[in-house]
Amino acid sequence: MARPSHKELNGKLQTALKCVHANRIVLVEPAAIVADAVELGYSIRDELQLVLIDLLNSSSPEEYVGYQPPEKSYETKIRDLELWAFSVAIPRFDYRIYFKFSLCGDTFYLVSLHVCRSQRE
Repeated sequence: MARPSHKELNGKLQTALKCVHANRIVLVEPAAIVADAVELGYSIRDELQLVLIDLLNSSSPEEYVGYQPPEKSYETKIRDLELWAFSVAIPRFDYRIYFKFSLCGDTFYLVSLHVCRSQRE
Protein backbone atom coordinates (compact mmCIF):
# COMPACT_ATOMS: atom_id res chain seq x y z
CA MET A 1 0.00 0.00 0.00
CA ALA A 2 1.27 3.46 -0.92
CA ARG A 3 2.11 5.79 1.92
CA PRO A 4 0.77 8.04 3.14
CA SER A 5 -2.86 7.04 2.87
CA HIS A 6 -5.72 9.51 3.30
CA LYS A 7 -6.42 7.92 6.69
CA GLU A 8 -2.79 8.37 7.76
CA LEU A 9 -2.74 12.00 6.60
CA ASN A 10 -6.00 12.77 8.40
CA GLY A 11 -4.55 11.22 11.55
CA LYS A 12 -1.36 13.31 11.31
CA LEU A 13 -3.38 16.50 10.77
CA GLN A 14 -5.59 15.73 13.79
CA THR A 15 -2.57 14.92 15.98
CA ALA A 16 -0.85 18.11 14.82
CA LEU A 17 -3.95 20.15 15.62
CA LYS A 18 -4.11 18.70 19.15
CA CYS A 19 -0.43 19.53 19.74
CA VAL A 20 -0.86 23.08 18.44
CA HIS A 21 -4.02 23.67 20.51
CA ALA A 22 -1.99 22.59 23.55
CA ASN A 23 0.75 25.04 22.43
CA ARG A 24 3.33 22.23 22.22
CA ILE A 25 5.17 23.85 19.31
CA VAL A 26 8.91 23.71 18.70
CA LEU A 27 10.58 25.70 15.90
CA VAL A 28 13.23 23.55 14.26
CA GLU A 29 15.05 26.48 12.58
CA PRO A 30 13.80 29.56 14.48
CA ALA A 31 15.74 32.18 12.47
CA ALA A 32 14.30 31.01 9.14
CA ILE A 33 10.76 30.72 10.50
CA VAL A 34 10.94 34.19 12.08
CA ALA A 35 12.22 35.70 8.81
CA ASP A 36 9.35 34.08 6.90
CA ALA A 37 6.86 35.30 9.54
CA VAL A 38 8.10 38.86 9.10
CA GLU A 39 7.68 38.52 5.33
CA LEU A 40 4.13 37.18 5.80
CA GLY A 41 3.30 39.92 8.33
CA TYR A 42 2.49 37.99 11.49
CA SER A 43 4.08 37.80 14.93
CA ILE A 44 5.64 34.51 16.00
CA ARG A 45 5.05 35.33 19.65
CA ASP A 46 1.47 36.54 19.35
CA GLU A 47 0.04 34.83 16.27
CA LEU A 48 1.93 31.64 15.36
CA GLN A 49 -0.47 29.35 17.20
CA LEU A 50 -3.50 30.95 15.49
CA VAL A 51 -1.84 30.79 12.06
CA LEU A 52 -1.05 27.10 12.57
CA ILE A 53 -4.60 26.35 13.73
CA ASP A 54 -5.97 28.07 10.61
CA LEU A 55 -3.59 26.16 8.35
CA LEU A 56 -4.27 22.79 9.97
CA ASN A 57 -8.05 23.31 9.99
CA SER A 58 -7.88 24.16 6.28
CA SER A 59 -5.67 21.20 5.37
CA SER A 60 -6.78 17.87 4.00
CA PRO A 61 -5.04 14.92 2.37
CA GLU A 62 -5.55 16.64 -1.00
CA GLU A 63 -3.20 19.46 0.07
CA TYR A 64 -0.38 17.06 0.95
CA VAL A 65 2.68 17.94 -1.15
CA GLY A 66 5.28 15.78 0.57
CA TYR A 67 7.02 12.66 -0.64
CA GLN A 68 5.47 9.22 -0.91
CA PRO A 69 6.53 7.65 1.37
CA PRO A 70 7.24 10.68 3.62
CA GLU A 71 10.87 11.71 3.74
CA LYS A 72 12.76 11.59 7.02
CA SER A 73 14.36 14.63 8.58
CA TYR A 74 18.10 15.16 8.74
CA GLU A 75 17.77 18.07 11.23
CA THR A 76 19.42 17.27 14.55
CA LYS A 77 16.34 18.03 16.69
CA ILE A 78 14.09 15.73 14.68
CA ARG A 79 16.50 13.32 13.01
CA ASP A 80 14.72 10.41 11.31
CA LEU A 81 11.21 11.72 12.05
CA GLU A 82 8.85 11.77 9.09
CA LEU A 83 8.14 15.13 7.46
CA TRP A 84 4.58 16.16 6.57
CA ALA A 85 4.30 18.95 4.00
CA PHE A 86 1.13 20.77 2.88
CA SER A 87 0.27 23.66 0.60
CA VAL A 88 -2.86 25.51 1.72
CA ALA A 89 -4.74 28.71 0.92
CA ILE A 90 -6.28 30.55 3.87
CA PRO A 91 -8.02 33.95 3.86
CA ARG A 92 -5.39 35.52 6.12
CA PHE A 93 -2.72 35.44 3.37
CA ASP A 94 -2.75 36.47 -0.30
CA TYR A 95 -0.74 33.41 -1.41
CA ARG A 96 -0.86 29.69 -0.81
CA ILE A 97 1.22 28.76 2.22
CA TYR A 98 3.65 25.86 2.33
CA PHE A 99 4.21 24.36 5.74
CA LYS A 100 6.10 21.30 6.86
CA PHE A 101 6.16 19.66 10.25
CA SER A 102 7.11 16.55 12.20
CA LEU A 103 5.42 14.99 15.18
CA CYS A 104 6.96 13.20 18.12
CA GLY A 105 4.82 12.24 21.07
CA ASP A 106 2.71 15.26 21.93
CA THR A 107 5.04 17.80 20.29
CA PHE A 108 4.58 19.60 16.96
CA TYR A 109 7.91 20.46 15.30
CA LEU A 110 7.55 23.26 12.77
CA VAL A 111 10.13 22.88 10.00
CA SER A 112 8.87 25.44 7.43
CA LEU A 113 6.08 27.96 7.03
CA HIS A 114 6.31 30.33 4.06
CA VAL A 115 4.71 31.46 0.83
CA CYS A 116 4.66 28.67 -1.76
CA ARG A 117 7.73 29.53 -3.80
CA SER A 118 6.11 28.46 -7.08
CA GLN A 119 3.43 31.19 -6.75
CA ARG A 120 5.70 34.17 -6.18
CA GLU A 121 5.88 35.90 -9.52
